[in-house]
Amino acid sequence: MAADLSRYDDVLAFLTALPQRVPSLQVVVVNGSAVTGGWDDHSDLDVEAWCSGDAVTTYDAVLALVREELPVDHVWELPAATWPDGRQCFIHLQPDAADLSRPTRLLDIVILTTPERLTMDTRRHGTPIVLHDPEGVMVIEDDDEAEMEAGRRLAVEQTAARRQTAAWLVERAIERDDLAEATALHLRFAVEPLVRLLRIQHCPARWDFGLRYLRTDLPDGFAEQVEAVLPGPDLAVRSRAAFAWQDEVLAQLTSRWVTSRSEA
Repeated sequence: MAADLSRYDDVLAFLTALPQRVPSLQVVVVNGSAVTGGWDDHSDLDVEAWCSGDAVTTYDAVLALVREELPVDHVWELPAATWPDGRQCFIHLQPDAADLSRPTRLLDIVILTTPERLTMDTRRHGTPIVLHDPEGVMVIEDDDEAEMEAGRRLAVEQTAARRQTAAWLVERAIERDDLAEATALHLRFAVEPLVRLLRIQHCPARWDFGLRYLRTDLPDGFAEQVEAVLPGPDLAVRSRAAFAWQDEVLAQLTSRWVTSRSEA
């Protein structure tokens, strides 16, 4: 079922007409949860745009028009160094975004310099809603699978190699009653690597998407099982359970890769 974007109709109309006023814009698309699933009353509108020339100049022109024509409450601009070839900001179209008693209206926009070849992997990002691409610059194409597989293998190798050190760090912090440190280490070394392994096993195209979208990307019930090992009472028990689950998935992934190599 297509996402109902009607509460952003004014924004979509503005964005569709924007290239007429900022001619350097070559491609403007809506992506994020509007096209990947999980869209609801509190989703922001994710917009990605590519331009010719200097992306910062285009970004400044776009943001100036946004401030003139949309009901902007405030803007959070990410540091300039976030994107080496562009800029990103979150544009709040209502005060107090944390007030979820009414639908959210928030625009997340990224403007980048158009690369030599612009591709979009729909496995990772969904099929974008194209607002502007008259020259057909964007090509729907999977990312390089060899590079992705190399990243996945490195993640598995590092998780396996770090396993004992990681458990020691968490257990030591718990033993010392350093709750803040233990909590941070548990997330970093027990939970996050576990989720990465589960993604590699069940959703390899989005293996590096972290703790978000678990209900979308993992089999039914897995999100709840992950939540059961998040920081909480009896942290040592939760941590040991997370590391035991890591061991289980590592064994399965290692066995699968060994089998695939022998068959090759």
